[in-house]
Amino acid sequence: MKKPFMIAVTGGSGSGKSTVVELIQKSCPTIPILVLTLDHYYKDWSHLSPDQRAKVNFDHPDSIDSHTLCAHIQQVARGERFYRPSYDFATHSRTEEKVLVEPAAVVILDGIFSLYFEEIRSFFDLKIYLDVPNDVRFIRRLHRDMDTRGRSMGSVVDQYLSTVRPMHTRFIEPTKSFADLLISWEDRNPTTIEMLASIIHEKSNGSSV
Repeated sequence: MKKPFMIAVTGGSGSGKSTVVELIQKSCPTIPILVLTLDHYYKDWSHLSPDQRAKVNFDHPDSIDSHTLCAHIQQVARGERFYRPSYDFATHSRTEEKVLVEPAAVVILDGIFSLYFEEIRSFFDLKIYLDVPNDVRFIRRLHRDMDTRGRSMGSVVDQYLSTVRPMHTRFIEPTKSFADLLISWEDRNPTTIEMLASIIHEKSNGSSV
């Protein structure tokens, strides 16, 4: 059994990670691609009161259950199936639902901490960092949180200034030094997606799971 071609996609909040991953999938319709998102691997804070949970800094790497994530990355690299957790952001806790994950020829990890943990980073064959100016990322985040999450402008700005921006500077931006590709994603770039799709077709050729 051949090891899957494994890709890590990272960048700050609002950099366009999920959009890039979605476009890659659409550009490779004949290739089995498994997408893992870090959103499912936040720690379970159900033991805390609702007020305490609201104070958890989800922009800090300590909020990630890196032990479980690493175990699952190891399993998928071996072509094994596993059950991943599900996370409820409304309650900041894990749900009872566990989703069966099947192996695939290509594995993509999507999240702000995809390149942060050394023990996880070492599994990836292609490491991508979306390098987008801070003001562009903030505007995207502002629109997203107000339009789709019902948040006020004030709450989005307060969170950005108190945790998002300082944690990005401290933990996320330095991981670009581990990336194989730095990609600007201020605007959609079809050439970039074509390039990534070409790499995936080449590297996954003959992969079997």
